[in-house]
Amino acid sequence: QVQLVESGGGLVQAGASLRLSCAASGRTLSNYAMAWFRQRPGLEREFLATMRWSGSTAYYGDSVKGRFTISRDIAKNTVNLQMNSLSPEDTAVYYCAAKTGGYSYSDRYFDTWGQGTLVTVSS
Repeated sequence: QVQLVESGGGLVQAGASLRLSCAASGRTLSNYAMAWFRQRPGLEREFLATMRWSGSTAYYGDSVKGRFTISRDIAKNTVNLQMNSLSPEDTAVYYCAAKTGGYSYSDRYFDTWGQGTLVTVSS
C-alpha cells in the first residue's frame, strides 16, 4: 500500500510562487497515476493536475492550466506541484492522490490520499 505525505504549503503573497511536494512510500509507483487536488473553503474538492508515474504527459484543470506544473522525481520518489502567479483564490488545502492504472480527473477513482497541506495566499 502506498503512503503519501505532502509538504511545502504556507503563507505567501499574491503573485508569488510555491512548490508542493508529495513523498510516496510503501510500494513501487510504476503502475500508478498521481494527481493533485485542492479544496477551497466551502467548495468541493477540485482537480488540478495528473500524470502517470511511468509517463511524461500531464493533464491540468482549467483553473490552473498555464500556472501550475506537475512533475515527478523518480530518484526521490516524489510528485511535485509548481504553482506560479498565485492569487487569493488559490487559498486551499492541497492534496496529493494516487491510484493504480490510468490517470483520472475525478477524485472518486483515487484511493490513496495524503493528509493535505494548507496554502494561504494573501492579497
